[in-house]
Amino acid sequence: MVFKRRDRRPLWQMVAEFFWPRGGWTRAFHYVKHRMRRLPDTPEKIARGIFAGVFVVFTPFYGMHFFAAVLLAFILRGNFLASLLATFVGNPLTYVPIGLISIQTGYFLLDRPLGRHGDEENFARIFFHAARDLKDNVIALFTDVDADWSGLAIFYHDIFYPYMIGGIIPGLISGLVAYYVSVPLIRAYQARRRGALKKKLAAIRAKADAAKRAKAERGSQS
Repeated sequence: MVFKRRDRRPLWQMVAEFFWPRGGWTRAFHYVKHRMRRLPDTPEKIARGIFAGVFVVFTPFYGMHFFAAVLLAFILRGNFLASLLATFVGNPLTYVPIGLISIQTGYFLLDRPLGRHGDEENFARIFFHAARDLKDNVIALFTDVDADWSGLAIFYHDIFYPYMIGGIIPGLISGLVAYYVSVPLIRAYQARRRGALKKKLAAIRAKADAAKRAKAERGSQS
Protein backbone atom coordinates (compact mmCIF):
# COMPACT_ATOMS: atom_id res chain seq x y z
CA MET A 1 0.00 0.00 0.00
CA VAL A 2 1.14 3.55 -0.76
CA PHE A 3 0.66 5.00 2.76
CA LYS A 4 1.70 1.92 4.71
CA ARG A 5 4.65 2.37 7.05
CA ARG A 6 7.80 0.59 5.94
CA ASP A 7 9.11 0.32 9.50
CA ARG A 8 6.38 -1.45 11.43
CA ARG A 9 6.53 -0.21 15.03
CA PRO A 10 6.17 -2.66 17.91
CA LEU A 11 3.19 -2.25 20.24
CA TRP A 12 5.29 -1.00 23.18
CA GLN A 13 6.71 1.80 21.00
CA MET A 14 3.23 2.87 19.84
CA VAL A 15 2.05 3.05 23.47
CA ALA A 16 5.19 4.92 24.55
CA GLU A 17 4.82 7.48 21.73
CA PHE A 18 1.17 8.02 22.67
CA PHE A 19 2.27 9.23 26.10
CA TRP A 20 5.50 10.87 24.89
CA PRO A 21 5.64 11.59 21.13
CA ARG A 22 8.91 11.75 19.22
CA GLY A 23 10.61 15.06 19.89
CA GLY A 24 8.59 15.53 23.10
CA TRP A 25 5.37 17.39 23.80
CA THR A 26 7.04 20.79 23.26
CA ARG A 27 7.78 19.98 19.64
CA ALA A 28 4.28 18.54 19.17
CA PHE A 29 2.78 21.73 20.65
CA HIS A 30 4.78 23.96 18.29
CA TYR A 31 3.75 21.81 15.33
CA VAL A 32 0.06 22.14 16.22
CA LYS A 33 0.46 25.91 16.78
CA HIS A 34 2.20 26.29 13.41
CA ARG A 35 -0.52 24.35 11.59
CA MET A 36 -3.25 26.30 13.40
CA ARG A 37 -1.88 29.69 12.37
CA ARG A 38 -1.49 28.70 8.72
CA LEU A 39 -5.10 27.57 8.24
CA PRO A 40 -6.66 29.36 5.23
CA ASP A 41 -9.68 30.87 6.97
CA THR A 42 -10.78 33.96 8.88
CA PRO A 43 -9.41 34.42 12.43
CA GLU A 44 -12.93 34.30 13.89
CA LYS A 45 -13.83 31.05 12.13
CA ILE A 46 -10.55 29.41 13.15
CA ALA A 47 -11.05 30.62 16.73
CA ARG A 48 -14.56 29.13 16.80
CA GLY A 49 -13.05 25.82 15.76
CA ILE A 50 -10.47 26.14 18.54
CA PHE A 51 -13.27 26.85 21.02
CA ALA A 52 -15.07 23.68 19.89
CA GLY A 53 -11.98 21.50 20.27
CA VAL A 54 -11.02 22.87 23.69
CA PHE A 55 -14.59 22.61 25.02
CA VAL A 56 -14.97 19.00 23.88
CA VAL A 57 -11.79 18.00 25.73
CA PHE A 58 -13.66 18.63 29.00
CA THR A 59 -16.33 16.04 28.15
CA PRO A 60 -16.11 12.37 29.16
CA PHE A 61 -16.66 11.12 25.59
CA TYR A 62 -13.18 9.66 25.19
CA GLY A 63 -12.56 8.14 21.79
CA MET A 64 -15.18 10.47 20.29
CA HIS A 65 -13.55 13.85 20.90
CA PHE A 66 -12.66 14.27 17.21
CA PHE A 67 -16.23 13.62 16.07
CA ALA A 68 -17.73 15.79 18.82
CA ALA A 69 -15.31 18.63 18.04
CA VAL A 70 -16.18 18.58 14.32
CA LEU A 71 -19.91 18.44 15.12
CA LEU A 72 -19.67 21.42 17.50
CA ALA A 73 -17.52 23.32 14.99
CA PHE A 74 -20.19 22.67 12.36
CA ILE A 75 -22.89 24.05 14.68
CA LEU A 76 -20.77 27.12 15.50
CA ARG A 77 -19.66 27.53 11.86
CA GLY A 78 -16.07 27.12 12.90
CA ASN A 79 -13.08 25.67 11.10
CA PHE A 80 -13.17 21.85 11.22
CA LEU A 81 -9.41 21.32 11.10
CA ALA A 82 -8.90 23.90 13.86
CA SER A 83 -11.35 21.99 16.05
CA LEU A 84 -9.43 18.75 15.47
CA LEU A 85 -6.08 20.38 16.22
CA ALA A 86 -7.46 22.03 19.36
CA THR A 87 -8.32 18.64 20.88
CA PHE A 88 -4.53 18.37 21.34
CA VAL A 89 -5.21 20.22 24.61
CA GLY A 90 -6.44 16.86 25.86
CA ASN A 91 -3.46 14.53 26.07
CA PRO A 92 -2.00 12.04 28.57
CA LEU A 93 -0.39 14.94 30.46
CA THR A 94 -3.64 16.89 30.93
CA TYR A 95 -6.42 14.30 31.05
CA VAL A 96 -5.99 13.60 34.77
CA PRO A 97 -6.25 17.24 35.97
CA ILE A 98 -9.03 17.95 33.44
CA GLY A 99 -10.96 14.90 34.64
CA LEU A 100 -10.54 15.73 38.33
CA ILE A 101 -11.59 19.35 37.82
CA SER A 102 -14.65 18.31 35.81
CA ILE A 103 -15.72 15.60 38.24
CA GLN A 104 -15.28 17.80 41.31
CA THR A 105 -17.19 20.62 39.61
CA GLY A 106 -19.91 18.13 38.75
CA TYR A 107 -20.22 16.98 42.36
CA PHE A 108 -20.48 20.63 43.41
CA LEU A 109 -23.17 21.45 40.83
CA LEU A 110 -25.14 18.30 41.66
CA ASP A 111 -24.83 19.13 45.36
CA ARG A 112 -23.24 15.79 46.15
CA PRO A 113 -20.64 15.44 48.90
CA LEU A 114 -17.32 14.33 47.47
CA GLY A 115 -16.31 12.28 50.51
CA ARG A 116 -14.44 9.17 49.48
CA HIS A 117 -15.27 9.86 45.81
CA GLY A 118 -12.73 12.69 45.80
CA ASP A 119 -9.96 10.14 46.32
CA GLU A 120 -8.04 9.44 43.10
CA GLU A 121 -7.45 5.86 44.24
CA ASN A 122 -11.19 5.29 44.54
CA PHE A 123 -11.76 6.80 41.08
CA ALA A 124 -9.22 4.33 39.68
CA ARG A 125 -11.04 1.49 41.46
CA ILE A 126 -14.37 2.53 39.94
CA PHE A 127 -12.79 2.65 36.46
CA PHE A 128 -11.32 -0.83 37.02
CA HIS A 129 -14.62 -2.36 38.13
CA ALA A 130 -16.47 -0.74 35.20
CA ALA A 131 -13.92 -2.07 32.72
CA ARG A 132 -14.16 -5.53 34.30
CA ASP A 133 -17.95 -5.46 34.04
CA LEU A 134 -17.75 -4.43 30.41
CA LYS A 135 -15.37 -7.28 29.63
CA ASP A 136 -17.40 -9.86 31.57
CA ASN A 137 -20.68 -8.73 29.98
CA VAL A 138 -19.22 -9.09 26.49
CA ILE A 139 -18.19 -12.63 27.40
CA ALA A 140 -21.67 -13.23 28.86
CA LEU A 141 -23.16 -12.63 25.42
CA PHE A 142 -21.57 -15.89 24.24
CA THR A 143 -21.82 -17.94 27.45
CA ASP A 144 -24.35 -18.86 30.13
CA VAL A 145 -22.89 -16.39 32.62
CA ASP A 146 -25.33 -13.72 33.84
CA ALA A 147 -24.46 -10.11 33.00
CA ASP A 148 -23.68 -7.82 35.92
CA TRP A 149 -24.01 -4.08 35.38
CA SER A 150 -23.39 -2.94 38.96
CA GLY A 151 -19.84 -1.71 38.31
CA LEU A 152 -20.92 0.21 35.20
CA ALA A 153 -23.88 1.69 37.08
CA ILE A 154 -21.57 2.97 39.82
CA PHE A 155 -19.23 4.32 37.15
CA TYR A 156 -22.08 6.22 35.48
CA HIS A 157 -23.43 7.61 38.74
CA ASP A 158 -20.12 8.47 40.40
CA ILE A 159 -17.89 9.35 37.44
CA PHE A 160 -19.50 9.75 34.02
CA TYR A 161 -22.57 11.83 34.89
CA PRO A 162 -20.76 14.25 37.26
CA TYR A 163 -17.95 14.50 34.68
CA MET A 164 -20.43 15.32 31.90
CA ILE A 165 -22.22 17.99 33.97
CA GLY A 166 -19.09 19.37 35.63
CA GLY A 167 -17.11 19.68 32.40
CA ILE A 168 -19.50 22.29 30.99
CA ILE A 169 -18.30 25.27 33.08
CA PRO A 170 -14.51 24.70 32.88
CA GLY A 171 -14.95 23.73 29.21
CA LEU A 172 -16.79 26.98 28.46
CA ILE A 173 -14.26 29.08 30.37
CA SER A 174 -11.26 27.40 28.73
CA GLY A 175 -12.89 27.53 25.29
CA LEU A 176 -13.73 31.24 25.60
CA VAL A 177 -10.22 32.06 26.80
CA ALA A 178 -8.79 30.12 23.84
CA TYR A 179 -11.17 31.95 21.47
CA TYR A 180 -10.38 35.49 22.63
CA VAL A 181 -6.64 34.79 22.79
CA SER A 182 -6.60 33.13 19.37
CA VAL A 183 -8.41 35.83 17.34
CA PRO A 184 -5.83 38.65 17.71
CA LEU A 185 -2.88 36.25 17.47
CA ILE A 186 -4.16 34.63 14.26
CA ARG A 187 -5.10 38.03 12.80
CA ALA A 188 -1.63 39.43 13.52
CA TYR A 189 0.05 36.34 12.09
CA GLN A 190 -2.03 36.42 8.93
CA ALA A 191 -1.33 40.16 8.45
CA ARG A 192 2.40 39.59 8.91
CA ARG A 193 2.30 36.67 6.51
CA ARG A 194 0.44 38.72 3.88
CA GLY A 195 3.02 41.48 4.27
CA ALA A 196 5.88 39.03 3.84
CA LEU A 197 4.17 37.53 0.78
CA LYS A 198 3.71 41.00 -0.76
CA LYS A 199 7.38 41.79 -0.23
CA LYS A 200 8.37 38.49 -1.80
CA LEU A 201 6.13 39.11 -4.83
CA ALA A 202 7.48 42.66 -5.15
CA ALA A 203 11.04 41.33 -5.09
CA ILE A 204 10.17 38.76 -7.78
CA ARG A 205 8.57 41.46 -9.96
CA ALA A 206 11.56 43.77 -9.47
CA LYS A 207 13.92 40.97 -10.45
CA ALA A 208 11.84 40.15 -13.54
CA ASP A 209 11.70 43.85 -14.54
CA ALA A 210 15.47 44.13 -14.11
CA ALA A 211 15.97 41.08 -16.30
CA LYS A 212 13.68 42.58 -19.00
CA ARG A 213 15.54 45.89 -18.94
CA ALA A 214 18.88 44.11 -19.18
CA LYS A 215 17.61 42.07 -22.10
CA ALA A 216 16.26 45.20 -23.82
CA GLU A 217 19.58 47.00 -23.35
CA ARG A 218 21.49 44.09 -24.86
CA GLY A 219 19.06 44.07 -27.78
CA SER A 220 19.48 47.81 -28.43
CA GLN A 221 23.29 47.56 -28.29
CA SER A 222 23.34 44.75 -30.80
